[in-house]
Amino acid sequence: MRLHPERPGRKPVSGFSLVEALVVVMVILVIVAIAIPSFVQARMKANEASAVSSLRVIQTAEVMYSQNYPDVGFSHTLQDLGPHGTDCQSPGPTNACIIMDENLANGYKSGYLFEEVGDSQKPSLGYSLSGNPEVSGISGRCSFGSDQSGDIIATVPGSTMSSRFSIGGGGGGCDH
Repeated sequence: MRLHPERPGRKPVSGFSLVEALVVVMVILVIVAIAIPSFVQARMKANEASAVSSLRVIQTAEVMYSQNYPDVGFSHTLQDLGPHGTDCQSPGPTNACIIMDENLANGYKSGYLFEEVGDSQKPSLGYSLSGNPEVSGISGRCSFGSDQSGDIIATVPGSTMSSRFSIGGGGGGCDH
């Protein structure tokens, strides 16, 4: 509050001056500029953790699928592991209803795109999984890959290093 002693008999003027308001706005903008990169990094790490978890879910679903449909072996696509647009009343090799997350069964979850490629044998004895960030450097830094062995491989684009960890192993990831 500002008082104007040179104006006798007048009410004091209250409020903020333009300079004070600009200083407050500048301080807020500086705090936001510092915080946003931290939020982006935290979101990428969360997406990467979700991608590893999704690969583990797919691996478990593949084992269950191959046990339920031994004449088919491993599934040929991710969609075969999910409901594939059905109500799951009568599951089959093209709608096994093992992965109930429709997004994951369709190949997208938490900023990552997932793809499965079967080995084209009958019954299928192997498969290859990949999980790649939808937008590299924004939704995630690492790409992940796996197969019927249960190992998950994390690679950072542009890096010569990769990290391998098993389905039962902890962590792993792309902190290179």
